Amino acid sequence: MSTVVPFAALRPRADLVGRVAALPYDVMSVEEAKAQAASESLSFLRVEKSEIDLPDHGGVEDLRIYAKARENLHRFHVEGVFLREAKPCFYVYRQRMGERFQTGITAGISVAEYEAGIIKKHEFTRADKERERTLHIDTLCAQTGPVFIAYRGRGEIDAVAAAAMRKAPLYDFTAGDGNGHTVWRIDDETDIEALRLGFAAVEALYIADGHHRCAAAAAVGRKRREANPAHTGKEEYNFILAVLFPHEQLRILDYNRVVKDLNGMDEAGFLRRVAERFDVHEEFPARTPGRRGEFGMYLNGRWRRLVAKPDPKRQADPIASLDVSILQADLLEPLLGIRDPRTDRRIDFVGGIRGMNELERLVGSGRFAVAFSLFPASLEELMAVADAGKVMPPKSTWFEPKLRSGIFVHTLEGF
Repeated sequence: MSTVVPFAALRPRADLVGRVAALPYDVMSVEEAKAQAASESLSFLRVEKSEIDLPDHGGVEDLRIYAKARENLHRFHVEGVFLREAKPCFYVYRQRMGERFQTGITAGISVAEYEAGIIKKHEFTRADKERERTLHIDTLCAQTGPVFIAYRGRGEIDAVAAAAMRKAPLYDFTAGDGNGHTVWRIDDETDIEALRLGFAAVEALYIADGHHRCAAAAAVGRKRREANPAHTGKEEYNFILAVLFPHEQLRILDYNRVVKDLNGMDEAGFLRRVAERFDVHEEFPARTPGRRGEFGMYLNGRWRRLVAKPDPKRQADPIASLDVSILQADLLEPLLGIRDPRTDRRIDFVGGIRGMNELERLVGSGRFAVAFSLFPASLEELMAVADAGKVMPPKSTWFEPKLRSGIFVHTLEGF
């Protein structure tokens, strides 16, 4: 059973939503955020990444960052950029990327179910990143960016969403990257109850993206629960802002690797070692793998295709059988000395949305010696890992399109 609830959103005026909505805080650096917000005073980056308004900020523990975010959000509210929904609602949120569409339900999900493991994780969180979001939510008394959730789809949920989409949308805009975002409000009590019951039949929810947001929202919920002697379980801090998508609509993109050096080997020596562990094909015009167990390797201006040698033992393990695990176990660690890709500064990760040209550019710049392209994991693999109570290797999944921040804000008590 999954508890999914409506909420009274703080949301932008329809004529301003395209100016407000921004990419999530964690897909860009401070410098990139500054550049994106430089010509837009209403950009939600001024709330989600408020460091851009504090040139002398001192990092995660600088509390001025969060005070500035709160100030900016309150200013948007006071100035009428953001409006308060009159009653708790669900929202249908459809995204368009090229010819692809994915349609989710924006709602609150349960802190208690996150703590109980009904809302399943597939990644570890980093303490510093979790701390940063916890301070942000706690200071603002608001969750400003939704968690991206997948669930095994159900027809009764789809039917309510489809009926809502036959009405006029609340928002409909195209962002600067060309992706479309359309929102419909569900405020009819019959439809709200139908969605509640539909999700009550969903056995588990899966965090696709937003592990740090989810963990931070839960941490703030626990803190406020423990400080509230009149706690009932219905307070807004008991719920986490999320958009929930049926898993069959979602697509994971590849998450590729670049490494700065060949671990003391020359090119010929490195290639000999690679050939001991993979079948090496000297030409690979496609550059990007077309199936599991296949990898692209870009070295010294040339693409090669690597094919993993069969290993029946790892096929039964949902972690060991992942392509990211095979590359790590058979090449990155034993040949290039990358023992912990989470902390090793010799490796970097490139989301598949940037394409193979970005891998070529990075190696061609001299900053990196070799690049690897991977076949993307599937939602079924992700859910199998989460169902087994395990976590994916770091940087295993890249989801596109990204949920825009600033379309919905979930406020807590005391906002």
